[in-house]
Amino acid sequence: MSVFPKISLKPEVTEYLRHVFLNKEVLAAVGPQEAESRFQKLLRCLSHPPSSTCVRVSTHLAPLEDIRLSLEKELKKQKCGLSAEEPSVQIAPHPQITDVLLLPVDGPRAVERLSSELVVGAQCGSAVLRGAHVFAPGIVASPKYMKAGDLVSVFSDLEGKCTRGATSFQGNKVFVGNGVVEMDRSAIFATEKPARGVGVRMVDPLYKSPSFDGVLPSMVFLQNLPSVVVGHVLAPQPGERILDMCAAPGGKTCHIAALMGDKGEVVALDRILNKIDRIRQNAQMLSLQSIKAFCFNSTQAVSDEPAQEAEGPPFPPESFDRVLLDAPCSSLGQRPNMASTWSLKEICSYPPLQRKLFRTAVRLLKKGGVLVYSTCTVTLSENEEQVAWALNAFPCLSLQPQEPHIGSEGMLGAGLSPEQLRLLQRFSPELSWDQTDTTAPLTCRADTDTIGFFIAKFLKT
Repeated sequence: MSVFPKISLKPEVTEYLRHVFLNKEVLAAVGPQEAESRFQKLLRCLSHPPSSTCVRVSTHLAPLEDIRLSLEKELKKQKCGLSAEEPSVQIAPHPQITDVLLLPVDGPRAVERLSSELVVGAQCGSAVLRGAHVFAPGIVASPKYMKAGDLVSVFSDLEGKCTRGATSFQGNKVFVGNGVVEMDRSAIFATEKPARGVGVRMVDPLYKSPSFDGVLPSMVFLQNLPSVVVGHVLAPQPGERILDMCAAPGGKTCHIAALMGDKGEVVALDRILNKIDRIRQNAQMLSLQSIKAFCFNSTQAVSDEPAQEAEGPPFPPESFDRVLLDAPCSSLGQRPNMASTWSLKEICSYPPLQRKLFRTAVRLLKKGGVLVYSTCTVTLSENEEQVAWALNAFPCLSLQPQEPHIGSEGMLGAGLSPEQLRLLQRFSPELSWDQTDTTAPLTCRADTDTIGFFIAKFLKT
């Protein structure tokens, strides 16, 4: 159900995406009316959160059911002090993915707006729609005399035009729910020391799902369902050496190590140092010893020098049994995302970088090894067209079946055969957007009402 406007994009980007979703192959297959309908549904669903929350659990540390019961207990504590008729949170194991728990998102709910308004940045607003409280750095405007304990309506500034410290804002904003202020305005906008911690505790959000802040940090990890599927598609085996080329923030890295039973070696690369620190912290929190993280530009991760014993990058060719290239991308599949200020030039800057990374990945992969390529975007140029290019550029690569395969097949438009498209996995929330029945079983909704995502699996022969 739509309660927000369609995602706000630059006109040139909207037109570009229209050409993608109404390409000749799609038009020939489904006709102009259905193609246009799918495109409009995409623009609508991107601004809304998925109808479920996916939690990956640390089954390398404890059985799934034990963690589910512990989570249930923790979330019940959150509800202490709320009304007695508040139902307990439903937590369901995913029927196919053995390390996933699913929780329903209740929304959109009928929430009355208050006269006192607080404005947050778009990123903070999106986090609220997925169950987060408002952290102080995300607040950009508040009532002049706001004090801790006040009730406020929280609005998201869609275009980033609200001046920090303002007392009101009449620009493009959307209502995301009501909350209780945790700190005075003077503390939030203090100049000598930036405020930290929860600024507004959400008590009546438009979309209600549990807050996971500080909840079982070593046992549960919030992750979008397609991102968990990627780890299983890679199918790492104990004792193997795996490369995660663009690893930050480390969710997939840690998942790979857990799937291997922490036996073997997972090398994680990222070019930003504080992101590498985050990966190491996550690995430590999850008791994973097999992860080795390095700050390095992955486009240069293959060495032309004779094989050396160095532990870190660059590496000799054919050093890894499996490679995950979760590539930097335009991120146009992320939800909720109400506005993007990106230009068409910025969006089109990604395919050349992805190809550089892909070339390196192929060189670093052993013969008989598996390469998984993934993105969280919806364009053809970053997904199916990259597959078509790779199959042409590297005759040693062939597409492989994916397990599990719970998304749709690949999208028409890149000249791939029906057989090749069936081997790809594209999560396309627009295909079920107006059919998402909130009374349908949670596990049915979770597989289709996801972020937009793409996965391809290759074998090197």
